[in-house]
Amino acid sequence: MVFEGPFRHAIHTMKYGRNASIAETLAVHLALYARKLGCQVDLVVPVPLGKQRTNERGYNQVGLLARPLAGIPDWRYSPQAMVRTREIRSQVGFFPLEHKKNISGAFRAGPTLAAGKDMLLVDDIVTTGATLAPCSDALVKAGERNIYALTPARHYRTTDLKLFDKIQTSQGANYDS
Repeated sequence: MVFEGPFRHAIHTMKYGRNASIAETLAVHLALYARKLGCQVDLVVPVPLGKQRTNERGYNQVGLLARPLAGIPDWRYSPQAMVRTREIRSQVGFFPLEHKKNISGAFRAGPTLAAGKDMLLVDDIVTTGATLAPCSDALVKAGERNIYALTPARHYRTTDLKLFDKIQTSQGANYDS
């Protein structure tokens, strides 16, 4: 869905209004959508939130969106598969290059990963891809096979983003979003 109107309000309430119940509702729809796609996924990985924001909110809203996807047969929830290496400034209001610079170096693959897995990265919204790209890079460097991305919202109506796109990786990542 496009990040506007009531949907925008719902995402903001989930993130900033400490309303975790909204994540449960969105997660049901994400799980139904993901199941229809029929992709083979080993691990469901939420984009990690920094410690400071996790403490402020009391939860990682992306984890709340991602966890129900593990109800799909053979999909396992794995929040430890992606690690936030440093805190970042809020991305709200940034231009694309600012997003990229702010998030650069903020993620690495978790230490317990077994190479060769098909992974589903989950985030709450995709704006420029500046968050999903370095997460995917980190997983590819760790030897993961296929990286998919799923978000309930995209920021711009005019882009040709899809909710569930395979992020293609080869010789430097080529992001198909």
